[in-house]
Amino acid sequence: MANPIAISRDGNVMVLTINRPDKRNALTHEMYYQLCDGLQQAEKDPEIHACLLRGQSNCFTAGNDLSNFLADGGFDESNAAARFIQLLPTLSKPLVAAVGGNAVGIGCTLLPHCDMVIAADTATFMLPFVNLGIVPEAGSSTLIPQMCGGPLAAELLLLGEPFDVERAKQVGLVNYSCTEAELMDLAMTYAQKFASRPPQAMQQAKRLLKLSQPQLGQVMQAEFSALGERLASDETRRVIQARLKR
Repeated sequence: MANPIAISRDGNVMVLTINRPDKRNALTHEMYYQLCDGLQQAEKDPEIHACLLRGQSNCFTAGNDLSNFLADGGFDESNAAARFIQLLPTLSKPLVAAVGGNAVGIGCTLLPHCDMVIAADTATFMLPFVNLGIVPEAGSSTLIPQMCGGPLAAELLLLGEPFDVERAKQVGLVNYSCTEAELMDLAMTYAQKFASRPPQAMQQAKRLLKLSQPQLGQVMQAEFSALGERLASDETRRVIQARLKR
């Protein structure tokens, strides 16, 4: 069986590939741990200057594996997904995402933590948290309103309807779009551009950019608390169980 998170190198770029296409790259606890381990390895390695996160050209990730998520029975800082979420804003090295196909849930909310996002022109985005009986995560309840304003953020986060790459660019989730065939090469081109700059200056500049988000940690803690409450509720369990039966 192929590793669901494949890690490789291309020069000074670490490539992390979500590799569970038979399940639309839905993320399990073990996959979150592997992503964290790979990103932390990149942080410690002086030869790695940037990271590229990708799925396949026709699938980024369908978000959390719902059966795995529900079986956990709760949500706190020790949860594998929480570990990944808390790691994202602390990364010192540039992170590029290549988004093809579906980007659902965490597949969307991780994007504001990336330094560049390249998406296929056929990509579809969705933030279905309320529809699943839960609440937004990864700081999205503050980052997305900051990016696109309150009314549009409310539409995306509260209604949870799919939107296309043009809307994603309007929101600020995506920098550039291209064809599926061009996606991986273009994303790697930008990852290599980041990796080619003086690494210490790059990392210091990235830290300065993060100074505009002083309340992010507090917001994430509030989201974790709300997620824990929702996952313990009868409403959420009924909604997710009904979704699993489809």
